[in-house]
Amino acid sequence: MTKSRDRQEDQKQPGHDPSRRKFLKGVGIVGAGAAIADQLWVEAEAEEQRPAPDDIKGRVKVVLDVNGEKRTSQVEPRTTLLNTLRNHLGPAVTGPKLVCDMGTCGACTVLLDGKPVYSCLVLAVDAENKKITTVEGLGSPDKPNAVQAAFVENDALMCGFCTPGFVTTISAYLKKNPNPTLAEVREACKGNFCRCGTYPRVFEAALAAAKASRA
Repeated sequence: MTKSRDRQEDQKQPGHDPSRRKFLKGVGIVGAGAAIADQLWVEAEAEEQRPAPDDIKGRVKVVLDVNGEKRTSQVEPRTTLLNTLRNHLGPAVTGPKLVCDMGTCGACTVLLDGKPVYSCLVLAVDAENKKITTVEGLGSPDKPNAVQAAFVENDALMCGFCTPGFVTTISAYLKKNPNPTLAEVREACKGNFCRCGTYPRVFEAALAAAKASRA
């Protein structure tokens, strides 16, 4: 009688709940996934902090022809011409300005073999064996070139940050086209940006410089 009652009681006990097994299994999978994610995150951070290869981190010698003078410096291969001119030469060449550093504003414009380029997009090592002319090489306060003089006479600058780029660009353009129209000057300056909005005076100065050069 007692054994029969015990069997009945055993039969009343609830069996193992399969939903609990699924839950524990899911927790285990989630935990394993989190551990893998953590490991991947640690590896990614370690990769970012890993020192650069020697050929990137090391410095190389560059000899630049800047405004008719040979200038030597030691820079990383990835150093831009703008950075080299402003920060790695003694004395520094500060006419080209660092503004956008993305090749969109034109404030860093220099002439490379007579052609206007954004010096923030040119590597210093790629400028070797080429003639580099900055705004300093176009004229001086005592002897400005026609464009520099016209900018002063026509009050074609405000904050002045964009001025070296405009002067350099226009000086190169007037050598190619000494008798431009206003539309042509505007087109030539489309790669230079003036935050102060002094475009009308800039264009007037360019036309005045062209006229003075022809006189």
